[in-house]
Amino acid sequence: MERARTRVGAAVFLMLILGRLGNALEVPLDLPQPPTITQQSPKDYIIDPRENIVIHCEAKGKPHPSFSWTRNGTHFDIDHDPKVTMRPHSGTLVVDISGEKAETYEGIYQCTARNEHGAAVSNNIVIRQSRSPLWSKERNEPIRVQEGVSLVLQCRPPAGLPPPIIFWMDFNFQRLPQSSRVFQALNGDLYFSNVLKKDSRNDYICYARFPHTQTIQQKQPITLSVLNHGSAEERKPTFLIPSGSSSSKMVLRGQVLELECITEGLPTPEVSWSKLSGEFPDNRTSILHFQKLLRIVNVSEADAGEYHCTAHNRLASVLHTIRVTVKAAPYWISTPRNLVLAPREKGLLICRASGTPKPTITWAMNGIPIENSPEDPNRKVEGDTIIFEEVQTGSSAVYQCNASNEYGYLLSNAFINVLSETPRVLTPANMVYQVIRNNHAFLDCSSFGSPIPKITWFKDSQSSTLEGDPYLLHENGTLEIYVAQALNSGQYTCVARNTLGIAENHVYLEVKEPTRILKQPEYKVSQRNRNVVFECKVKHDPTLIPTMTWLKDNGELPDDERFLVDSDSLTITDVTENDAGTYTCIMNTTLDQDSASAELTVVEATPTPAVIYEQPDPPTDLELTDLKPKSVQLTWIPGDEHNSPIHKFVIQYTDSLHQHGHWHNLTDVPGSKTTAFLKLSPYVHYTFRVLALNAVGLSNPSKPSHMYKTNPAAPDENPSGVEGFGTEHDNLMILWKPMSGLQANGPGLQYKVMWRQKDVDKDWTSVTVANVSKFMVSGMPTFTPYEVKVQAINDYGIGPEPAVVTGHSGEDLPLQAPDSVQVLVLNSTLAEVHWEPVPPKTVRGLLKGYKVYYWRERSLHKHNPHHVKQQVLTFSGNKSHGMLPGLQPYSLYLFNVRVYNSKGEGPASSTLQFETPEGVPGRPSFLRITNSNLDSLTLEWGPPNDHNGHLTGYTLKYQPVNSSNELGPMEELALPANKTSVTLPNLKYSTRYKFYFNAKTGQGAGPVITEEAVTIMDEVLMYQPSVDKVGGGNTQTQPSPPIAGSPPPPRHPFHKVHPAAPAFGNVSSSVGEDGTLISWEYWGAEKHVYVEYIVKNDNSEEDWQKEYVNCSQAYVLKGLKEGLSYRVRVVAKGHDDQAVLHQSEELLVTVPAVPSRQVDIATQGWFIGLMCAIALLILILLIICFIKRNKGGKYPVKEKEDAHTDPEFQPMKEDDCTFGEYSDTEDHKPLKGSRTPSYRTVHRDNSDDSLVDYGGDGGDGQFNEDGSFIGQYSGNSSTRETAVGHEHSEAPSPVNTTAMNSFV
Repeated sequence: MERARTRVGAAVFLMLILGRLGNALEVPLDLPQPPTITQQSPKDYIIDPRENIVIHCEAKGKPHPSFSWTRNGTHFDIDHDPKVTMRPHSGTLVVDISGEKAETYEGIYQCTARNEHGAAVSNNIVIRQSRSPLWSKERNEPIRVQEGVSLVLQCRPPAGLPPPIIFWMDFNFQRLPQSSRVFQALNGDLYFSNVLKKDSRNDYICYARFPHTQTIQQKQPITLSVLNHGSAEERKPTFLIPSGSSSSKMVLRGQVLELECITEGLPTPEVSWSKLSGEFPDNRTSILHFQKLLRIVNVSEADAGEYHCTAHNRLASVLHTIRVTVKAAPYWISTPRNLVLAPREKGLLICRASGTPKPTITWAMNGIPIENSPEDPNRKVEGDTIIFEEVQTGSSAVYQCNASNEYGYLLSNAFINVLSETPRVLTPANMVYQVIRNNHAFLDCSSFGSPIPKITWFKDSQSSTLEGDPYLLHENGTLEIYVAQALNSGQYTCVARNTLGIAENHVYLEVKEPTRILKQPEYKVSQRNRNVVFECKVKHDPTLIPTMTWLKDNGELPDDERFLVDSDSLTITDVTENDAGTYTCIMNTTLDQDSASAELTVVEATPTPAVIYEQPDPPTDLELTDLKPKSVQLTWIPGDEHNSPIHKFVIQYTDSLHQHGHWHNLTDVPGSKTTAFLKLSPYVHYTFRVLALNAVGLSNPSKPSHMYKTNPAAPDENPSGVEGFGTEHDNLMILWKPMSGLQANGPGLQYKVMWRQKDVDKDWTSVTVANVSKFMVSGMPTFTPYEVKVQAINDYGIGPEPAVVTGHSGEDLPLQAPDSVQVLVLNSTLAEVHWEPVPPKTVRGLLKGYKVYYWRERSLHKHNPHHVKQQVLTFSGNKSHGMLPGLQPYSLYLFNVRVYNSKGEGPASSTLQFETPEGVPGRPSFLRITNSNLDSLTLEWGPPNDHNGHLTGYTLKYQPVNSSNELGPMEELALPANKTSVTLPNLKYSTRYKFYFNAKTGQGAGPVITEEAVTIMDEVLMYQPSVDKVGGGNTQTQPSPPIAGSPPPPRHPFHKVHPAAPAFGNVSSSVGEDGTLISWEYWGAEKHVYVEYIVKNDNSEEDWQKEYVNCSQAYVLKGLKEGLSYRVRVVAKGHDDQAVLHQSEELLVTVPAVPSRQVDIATQGWFIGLMCAIALLILILLIICFIKRNKGGKYPVKEKEDAHTDPEFQPMKEDDCTFGEYSDTEDHKPLKGSRTPSYRTVHRDNSDDSLVDYGGDGGDGQFNEDGSFIGQYSGNSSTRETAVGHEHSEAPSPVNTTAMNSFV
């Protein structure tokens, strides 16, 4: 497994900040300032003759500068040349060369930008036209040479500007092959160390490409013929370029050094390079062109010296020495920077440059040599420095520094701007900086002012400046945090201050969690056509958006649908050999990234028998070498891999001195290595072992190595988890996490505990302790900040300087109550309390907040009782006001305010009072019906328990309810406040009414209480309790006299309602098909509510059945039996379900006996069985009749038939023994016992065994003892027809239960 982690966010941010730290002073463009050149063309400007010439010159300043040009040292008047124009608000020149030769405008140009505060000048810009001259016409004679000799094919291209790029090609535009024998030199010529017969060809063509004009020219082809007049004689190497045994080369600093060494000889010589005085710079050196070219880029003075080129073949070796000297055009050491000075301030302009030879420094002011400029007594020039003392307003100017030697020049502009300006912060306000935890954080505070402002930083609401660890303030105002942690997140304020004023700006820092790959992809070995899954599970900061990228061999994944990328995995289906390689998952966020890699090996399908993959054997032969005080090298021999390559080796150790027998992972190395360099800790007795890991798993541990003991040393770390806090008001407890023996680095571990009062004490008070992890300091002032630190010490020295932690001594109760307590009543239920926060010193601890204690002293209504129930509202933090919700209207309240800290509450403020205004009243205490007549009802009520003001009256609404529970029209009645009853006349008799009743104050109407009642049905029912029929209501009533002229005596109300604070009311019942519905109203607080019922005549209290209904106000009883009366009540019990706290009055419910549900008898099993039995009996009779007839006997029935003269009655057919006209179809009709005649009665005789007669008034049809019919057929045809017709024309009716029982 290979793993690479990269943190890019902080690195990029650091580069930006460092670049910003080095920038010159920027003056806001709205302030007066001399010109500054912002863009100019390069010093050596080669132009394309086919395009217009554009010479750039841009500048800024206040006011905006004007521009002028010189050409070859004299003023260039662009107004007199129609081909030359200057861009608006710019100094850039555009030369139109259409119809002109570009070479006309060749020369040296210089731009000057000028305003009232000074003048800045550009570099000397040399304009030259690019040239690509034609090759001279010449005819190349064929070249004939003997095989084995050396040869040079010359190119000699025409001189161009810039020089052309040379290459050799053939007629097919293919580059000619080159080697250590045949190669192209830097001058473009083609060299042969020795020619061979195969070199003969007629298309050696030299091409020259001119890069500026993108044109290619070619030389005439050269023909080469190699002759073979016997074998060539071998010869030792000889140098062609450079010639002789030594040569010299000069190169300028920063340019490219190219040393060429071209030799000839047979066999072909080999070339090597060396430097006499040192090694080649690794990152800047390359050896090219078959070892014949040594190239060093970005040359420095250290690259000067002697370079040796050695050429050798089997005959000899020759050496050529090249002496390299390095010169240097001027280069900057310190460029002059702009100066902004306040009047009478001092300043320096420094211009330092170096070069070989040493450059000459000259100064100019506003483009004029300083010696020719007006004298200034406050200015002094000393070589490369100009000194300004007590500058005056109006002395602003631009100074030019020129550093030159024979190899070039440098020119720099720097202005001095004399201003008086208050500070301003240039960094945008409320910028948000994001950084990954444990990285550097840079907070920018770019500012301007004259004098230059001093920058200070503050965090959040802290009053102390941010100085010292972990902060670093840069000169430009940037605040750096060395190692950003989560606690560093927050608001930062930078303050810029000078003698003229102050300015500030807020920025925000967000410290994000780093991106981490928790589960890395693992090494995979897969057979072809199998599927492979690489997992890559990542943890990242939830506020950053991650992007997962997968790479194969550091390139993009193949564009193949077999590669499936999921949020945390890569799946490769149907693996092929081409899929083998290294796969890398990269998780990027906007601030950082993490990556991990794994290798995929694809193998052939396993033949039969399958290869067995097993965990590797343990490594052997562990050996310790290169023994050092804090390191050692461990080597081993790997065990058998068992067909699965070893992925890595895990190295473990045990410490016989501190934790004998406990093995710990120390490090791991790739499976390709068998050596590990191990870093060790002092004062440890190490024993090592190694385990191997492959795709199957870990091997068994190797045999332990020899013990290696490291020497004791001073601690290299201090205890962690240091904190300071108080347990009492006058102490400070200092705690820390004790260090382990391994961390101690030696014997005699002790802790030096140090503390001092923050911002007061300079010296630390200390004590040294051992074998403890806390120390108590007594006699401390209450809740005072202290700086504490704990340092580790052992017998060999002390640990590093410990980190300082700030803690506080113990807290005490606050001393002072809040002042200026006021209250503002917002409405009848809400008030706002204000107070003046107590001084921080009197809190004597960490301010947790304020508590408001308030209670209702009494109601402002004279009838309401006195209430005192204290309530507390807590307001966290340094608040100065709070709301008191849920107040009782029309009441007197008292309250006070207290401050509290972690220790407890301070004294209470003075107790104040306030009154809440009127609100809407509560619901009336009760509503009941006290008199029920045929057309009137009397209602009584009690006033609300909570008046919440002066009652102005009551509102009564009522409406009838019909049997289907539909509501009728609403009637409304306004009642005075002093009334407690009302009689409603002209009501409908035997009608249910629903009443809605509420009280009113000046603020409006209160909640409604409802009730239902029924006007009395008739005089009889007025004396008797009654139960409505099925589906109707059920109401308990008491006997009452008939309606007469005198008022009736008082009776019980329609619903039992307690006269004062009732718990249950409006208890009623309704019987339906699904059961008996019991409904009620409940005003109690208990939630354990039951419906209990018992048979009317059962007086036992233990036989009551109960159903739990919880918070509902209706319940359907399904267990009541038909035809019985029940006593029903509703009860509320306590939490133990034992004690009855509230109970309604009992309700008498009678469940009527409902007839059995009428069904179609024809579908009943017993009826079908009966009919089958009758049919069987008739069949037997018919058989007997047939037998008798054959014997000549006659039945009484036959005799009767013979005696009848009615044509309707026909004799039986002799062939089937059936009764003439009574067909099978018609016989079934009179046998349908599930049908009844139209008059809904079934006659029966005195015998329970008789059959029901059918049709008219027919007589009985009974069986004789021998089974024959003893009855007779009676009635006439019309009667039977009428009966049959009626049965067909009218739907069947249910059978009377009594008749059906007699039939059975």
